[in-house]
Amino acid sequence: MWWNWLGWPNYMRCWRDLCGLYDNSNHQFCYLCRPIVHIDSWNSSNDCRGMLCITTSISLKANSKLNDLFKMYNGDRITTKDQFQYWQTEISQLLQRYELGTLPGCPASLLPFVSGNTLTINCGNSGKSMSLSVTITYPSSGTAPYPTILVYGGGSLPAPSRVTMIDFNNDDLAAQVGTSSRGQGKFYTLYRSGHSVGATTAWAWGVSRVIDALEQVTTARIDTTKIGVTRCSLNGKESGAGESICWRVLDPLKYQGANIQIESEIIGEDPWFSASFNSYVNQVPVLPFDHHSLSCFRCMSTAHIAWQALGASDHMGYSQIRAHAHYAFPWNQ
Repeated sequence: MWWNWLGWPNYMRCWRDLCGLYDNSNHQFCYLCRPIVHIDSWNSSNDCRGMLCITTSISLKANSKLNDLFKMYNGDRITTKDQFQYWQTEISQLLQRYELGTLPGCPASLLPFVSGNTLTINCGNSGKSMSLSVTITYPSSGTAPYPTILVYGGGSLPAPSRVTMIDFNNDDLAAQVGTSSRGQGKFYTLYRSGHSVGATTAWAWGVSRVIDALEQVTTARIDTTKIGVTRCSLNGKESGAGESICWRVLDPLKYQGANIQIESEIIGEDPWFSASFNSYVNQVPVLPFDHHSLSCFRCMSTAHIAWQALGASDHMGYSQIRAHAHYAFPWNQ
């Protein structure tokens, strides 16, 4: 079980699998959970702010060690919080290029409406259109607008009191039924089957659209400053694309006999990552980042040192409970 700070900086709003809620107005946790990082700003050239904007090919050099979370690609050191935001923008460009694919922002048109407990979002872009729907289950107590937990594909997490649960069909947006399902789903209907993003990034795009819709449709009675996302196993990979993973750590452990799945095996199971990542799974040391860098969009997990540097080490934590059934919430929690 994870939780994490949702209040820094403003664009850190909507990314991946969460397990709780954070009250952004009072800086208090409402429920154990991970925040979501809004990633629509990733593609804006205005976010470069004087840093290296990686728009051309770069020379990749092998490095067997984990990347330095406080160093820009050009070697400049990160010594302030403002500079760390620049690093976030730079590393997002690298992650999109080599591993995740290029994330689109909001489509040209987004028209949401609520009917009963169903929120429908009609999206249009460059002559293409699609519609996605989520089901909202309201609590029997509490006062609107309600905090909410968005659940990928249904969930085993017990619904907390005074909190809505939103059922998000991620497979409808991007399929994960073997490598042949790459490019299938409503995201690819809108942006074409050959789009560079893998399923996990397409799902994250969908979460952002749900939040966009909730901000527009106040009759849904959702407090959009208190949102979490959760799931486990396959759908748990939506959590920062499994952002606590370090490819450079997995490989040595595998060769030492650990029963774990490494990147070269992951890409043969489902199209979670961009197809561009396939070219690097057997030469991970040349990547100018490691996967845990994704954590630094909100600084958690293996990136805890970044939390410390930002003076917010008490804003994150996790628990790891063994011996419980797959897809089941641990009884002792």
